[in-house]
This record gives sequence, C-alpha cells and structure tokens, in this order.
Amino acid sequence: MSQQRAASRYAKSLLDLAQERGTLDEVKADMDLFAKTLEGSRDFRLLLRNPIVKHDKKLAILKAIFEGKLSEVTMRLLTIITEHNRESALEYVASEFHTQYNTMRGMQAATVTSAAPLTSASREEINQLVRQQTGLKDVELTEKVDADLIGGFVLRVGDRQIDDSVRTNLRKLRTSLTENAYQSQL
Repeated sequence: MSQQRAASRYAKSLLDLAQERGTLDEVKADMDLFAKTLEGSRDFRLLLRNPIVKHDKKLAILKAIFEGKLSEVTMRLLTIITEHNRESALEYVASEFHTQYNTMRGMQAATVTSAAPLTSASREEINQLVRQQTGLKDVELTEKVDADLIGGFVLRVGDRQIDDSVRTNLRKLRTSLTENAYQSQL
C-alpha cells in the first residue's frame, strides 16, 4: 500500500474518532502543529523516512517533541503508526487530515501566489473564482508572494493550477517567437 493511501486511511480514522469523541477542533490544531513542524524541519522528515533508524527510536523522538503538546488521541495515532513501522506515512497524515477535514466542512483549500500582496478586492475575486470552480461556498485561501512572477498570479486548487503570471506569459511569448523564427528559416 502506498504511503499516501495509508496516510489517507489513518487520517480518516483520526477524523472519525475525533468527531465521535467531540475533540475535532483540538485534533485539527494538533495536525496543524504537526504539519508546521514537518514543514519547518527537513531533518525531521528525513528521520521519519529513514529505514535504518529503528521505529522505537523514532517513537521516542516523536514523544520528546510532541508529548504534552498534542492531545491523547493524536499521540496514540502517532504511536500506533510508529509501532506498525509505517512512520514514513506520517509525513502525509497531516495533509490528508486537513484535506478530509475541509471536505467534511464543505471548505475548499486554495493557494494563490502573486507578485505583490493581494488587495481585499483581488482576494475576493480569487475566492469567487475558487467558489465557481468547486461549487463550495467556503474557501480557505493561503497567500504567498513571489516577486519573480513580475505580475499576475498562480492559483492552485487541489490538483488544478491556473497560471496567469506575467513570467509565464513572457515565457510563452518567447517560445512562440522562437518557433516562428525557426519556421521562417525553413
């Protein structure tokens, strides 16, 4: 079973258990912290993937980092996954949990990268575009700034991407001009 599929099943189990126990918001906060920790530490991600490090050592490290910071339900899941030697799936559990949580809440996560910070009017236009594309009313928009785009934006919704950046349009124009120049030489 792929790590992504295993992570999806673990995330679903955690979501269902948290909902059953009425601790969904607490577990969501746990998964946000876990994801932020993974994102912030390349060494931690590599440790979880490393087959040479024994799972009991990985569990001790997980407990040292997260015990007292995560709820009992979340710590128990991390322990179960590690005891079953599936800690490489942990890298994907938080993102899968977030995706499933958003789906359950009828919310669509989207990421927009722009050359400059968005204005409130631009933000609302992007939110409206995501609503039209997905049919969902709520949008969780993550904003990033990348000056290399020159202008425009890149919008990622799930596995779809809309690239309306000046950088991409210039690249397309350059390719088109190069092809036309080549064609005229023939």
